[in-house]
Amino acid sequence: MSTTRLEQEGGYNLASSRSVSTHRASRLTGVAFVIVTAIGWGLNWPATKYVILTCPPLSARGVSGLTAAAFLFGIAVLRGETLGVPPHLWPRLVMASLLNVSAWMGLTTASMLWLPAGPAATLAYTMPVWVTLLAWPVLSERPTPRQIVAILLGVAGVAVQLGGIDMRPDAATLPGVALALSAATLFAAGTVLCKHAPIPLPRFALTAWQALLGSVPLLAAGLPLEHPHFSSMPAIAWLSLGYTALVSMGLCYVLWYSAIRRLKASHAAIGTLLTPVIGFTASLLVLGDRPNLSQAVSLAMVVGAIVFAVRD
Repeated sequence: MSTTRLEQEGGYNLASSRSVSTHRASRLTGVAFVIVTAIGWGLNWPATKYVILTCPPLSARGVSGLTAAAFLFGIAVLRGETLGVPPHLWPRLVMASLLNVSAWMGLTTASMLWLPAGPAATLAYTMPVWVTLLAWPVLSERPTPRQIVAILLGVAGVAVQLGGIDMRPDAATLPGVALALSAATLFAAGTVLCKHAPIPLPRFALTAWQALLGSVPLLAAGLPLEHPHFSSMPAIAWLSLGYTALVSMGLCYVLWYSAIRRLKASHAAIGTLLTPVIGFTASLLVLGDRPNLSQAVSLAMVVGAIVFAVRD
């Protein structure tokens, strides 16, 4: 073999090794983003529960979203990001905003009017199931055996969780269950849409626009229907509102969109199964929600699903 050919093969192997290393680093970064996002969103559940004790849900989430949008636009400007949106991207941006922000924030928050924060979080985070099912035909992401096991464990965990909810004869919790599951399905559709047809905007500007466009419908519906009294909110509610705006809507959404660029949609979604675990635990510690056996079994199944997903 000639020296030139050896050099060429050596250069190819080196480039290939660097490509694999870069891909691995990008994937690990994506996993880290998902974990931080899951923790931030998990802590958001008890924070939101505090807010809606003194402020109606649509108004609370609308104000939170607009605050997050202002914060993110400020960061985007400081980073020198372009805020303009090309005309052909507006339909896609509006649709993503309605699915990822309006439907998710509005429906999950409203679900907690009928459900404790822990069960509401567990139901809402059946989202990985719907992402995986949608990603198969839309993104050609065929689920692996480990993903299937993770999904089955997640579904079983949700079934056990539903069995632990006190379904009285008047079905008092049924609206909360329906709202939480609807939020999961619509957010899954938004996740697959963003992966299938990415919106080529800088990440802070993109998140800011989605926070703004997604929050306006919530506030437009909330102010005339709910008549909120923000001046009567206690300090703990304002602090919780600040957390939902700056951390949950601000930081976590930026990290989430960054994660789904680096990972398969189904992998990123399965990683968020950590969120209800955090939400449930935080609710126990902060809100005093009382656990029962079915909830403990449900969370054990969710943890098992996470283990299978991470090892995939």
